[in-house]
Amino acid sequence: MEQHELRPPRGAKRPRKRIGRGNASGHGTYSGRGIKGQQSRSGSGPSHAFEGGQTPLVRRLPRRRGFTNPFRVAYTPVNLHDLAKFPDGGEVTPESLHEMGVVRSLRRPVKLLGDGDLSVALMVRTHRVSDAARAKIEAAGGTVEELTPRPPPSERETKAERRAKARAPKAEEPASEETSPQAEAPEAPSADVDTPEAKPSAAKPKKATAKAEAAEKKPKKATAKAEAGEEKPKKARKAKTSASKPKKSAAKAKKGEAEAAGTEENVSPDPEAAAAKD
Repeated sequence: MEQHELRPPRGAKRPRKRIGRGNASGHGTYSGRGIKGQQSRSGSGPSHAFEGGQTPLVRRLPRRRGFTNPFRVAYTPVNLHDLAKFPDGGEVTPESLHEMGVVRSLRRPVKLLGDGDLSVALMVRTHRVSDAARAKIEAAGGTVEELTPRPPPSERETKAERRAKARAPKAEEPASEETSPQAEAPEAPSADVDTPEAKPSAAKPKKATAKAEAAEKKPKKATAKAEAGEEKPKKARKAKTSASKPKKSAAKAKKGEAEAAGTEENVSPDPEAAAAKD
């Protein structure tokens, strides 16, 4: 087989689909898009995140991951290979690192890391030192001092211990001698000595007796009112039982009879008396 006889496999290369070139091509008029509808419009089709109507993955996942620690301290890293500029027995401090051009600014604390080797003994005084850097410095005969020391891992509190400590109730502080209730409390007076404080206590029973007497007097007033209330019905009874009204009515009846008799006399006078008058 010659090079000019090489051919791609059947179906590997197909001509470009030419649309809008007349109905004779089979892809004219509507260019294979049909009549109307979403798919016939330009720029149609759902976004790449569309999943058929269900909540897409970009919305199912939380929008933000983690949090920003507001108490994080940003250190300026310095490695051991940066200390090659210092002479044997020199002192390494943030100020000396700034003077040597290792650290650009002193705004952030400096932390020494263990990348590189150290062949001279140095006195290192930085804010923090990693365990690997500490081991290499001490192996070279140098010393390490942290300006902001931390407790060793064995003495550090775990998260569970910190939570338990925060939830535990605070112990009450013992009262001082000056503010102790025992020191402020006065001594109890003896029974033999009469104190002025004991006099009011003796006078209290008198007040109680006076109140009792006042309470006894009140029922007497109530009984007097009750007696006055009982007297009123008696008067009413006397008024009802009195016979004065029937006597008056009888007298009026007699007067009426007398007046009736007088009228009869006037109506029928004696004839003899009338003739005498004439």
